[in-house]
Amino acid sequence: MTKKSASMLEKISGNGALATERALQWISNAIERQMKTENFIVADQTPHDIIYQKGLLSVRKYPALTESEILIGEQMVKVSKKRHKIPVVLIPPLAADPLNFDLMPHRSLVRFLLAHGYKVYLVDFGSPDADHSHLGLVDYTTIMIPDALKRIRTDARQKEITLLGYCMGGLFSLIYAGWSHDKNLRNIVTIASPIDAHQAGAAGKLWEVTRTPVRLVRRFTGFRIHNIDPSKLNVPGWVSSLIFKATNPMGTVTGYIDLLMNLWDRDYVTEYQTMSTWFNKMHAYPGGIIQDFIVRVGMDNALATGNIQLGHGKGKSAALDKIESSLLAIAGKTDKIVTVDAAKKVMDIIGSADKEFMIAPGGHAGVFAGSKAPLTTWVYANEWLATRSA
Repeated sequence: MTKKSASMLEKISGNGALATERALQWISNAIERQMKTENFIVADQTPHDIIYQKGLLSVRKYPALTESEILIGEQMVKVSKKRHKIPVVLIPPLAADPLNFDLMPHRSLVRFLLAHGYKVYLVDFGSPDADHSHLGLVDYTTIMIPDALKRIRTDARQKEITLLGYCMGGLFSLIYAGWSHDKNLRNIVTIASPIDAHQAGAAGKLWEVTRTPVRLVRRFTGFRIHNIDPSKLNVPGWVSSLIFKATNPMGTVTGYIDLLMNLWDRDYVTEYQTMSTWFNKMHAYPGGIIQDFIVRVGMDNALATGNIQLGHGKGKSAALDKIESSLLAIAGKTDKIVTVDAAKKVMDIIGSADKEFMIAPGGHAGVFAGSKAPLTTWVYANEWLATRSA
């Protein structure tokens, strides 16, 4: 046998051994994934304390990191010894679990902010059920958020704060600011938050199409969506998950195919399963929120006018044009749910003298917590906040 033949035989043998090893690992991971799925979920692992609890609402406080450097994305980040004065309060959307702020140790916005010297708190709106059907915008923005901020300010011994909200969390932040006229709300950061509902992808087209029929119904009949029993309008979490996946059906299919092709790789399966937890275990929407979003946010497109009514009848409202806090709004370049135009409308509405709009790569989930987010969206937010948090 020649040296060349021997070398080729050795290579084939080595490849065969590798293929066998991967096949065995593929089978092992497949079985474990079915029997003990939780073994592949690494979300929500950053230590935290619950400093406030009332009904559905709770507030988390994340202690400072003890490490000298941490892995974020694919880069090691030094943990800053300098602490910013202004704490950051994270505001999640209702359907998504707060774990999306702390997805994986290396892709955790919470750890990223801690590493850059911010005090970090998170407002958790809990998981509503049928008993919470009545909850609407007025409850989340004029009761829950103020309660949470009161406790956070006491704990932080600091009146001035920053609100950072993703999607609906960004809307809640803006509505709270427009309602409260909170002079100590220093900064607001919104990520993928829709202001102009009529520009928000497929949903926006639907709102525009129904605008005329809705006006006719309002004018000639006594029918009002807010007169419906809100318990009849609750949207279960599984429906939210299905709608979210429907915005990118090919991505869902190809993602599963990629999983099958890489099932031998435990790290790949862990990342896939953790991300899937975000999309597969969404919380329900209370009927009251559905009423407000159908009528005020959607049909009336009230946020785009700068003023939105809160509660039933005349009373509380949020005037976004009166907001004076510094604002950074970030939109996803390929976001099909909250388009760039839907998010950018905030620049025409907010009264703040200091406001900036940025576009980052990614769709609705990717712009916030995708693989590119730690080097784009998160960096944009940190660099902007660092000069406004002293």
